[in-house]
Amino acid sequence: MTRAHEGFERLQKEIAGEKAAALGRAGERLEAALQRAALARALDDAGDAVSRERLGQEYDAACRQAEQARLMLLIQREAVGLRQHRVVDQQFPAPPPRRS
Repeated sequence: MTRAHEGFERLQKEIAGEKAAALGRAGERLEAALQRAALARALDDAGDAVSRERLGQEYDAACRQAEQARLMLLIQREAVGLRQHRVVDQQFPAPPPRRS
């Protein structure tokens, strides 16, 4: 094996590692946004009307962040050749609608 070929293989492995790391970070961002939404929704039952409204706004913001993070994760998956996204829906279900 030539030195150039060995260098190319190392580069290919490094690129694959970076793709996997980027995909992992995208999943972590989605998971964090979903956790924020779950916390805000759980706390929505407590407190006065002003607190509930503030938490409702936080929930809405966390849901928007989760939607954006989900889109970024799907784009990352597409970029590395993963076309079936059912596993994303199973592992990261969308937060339920806000209670009125």
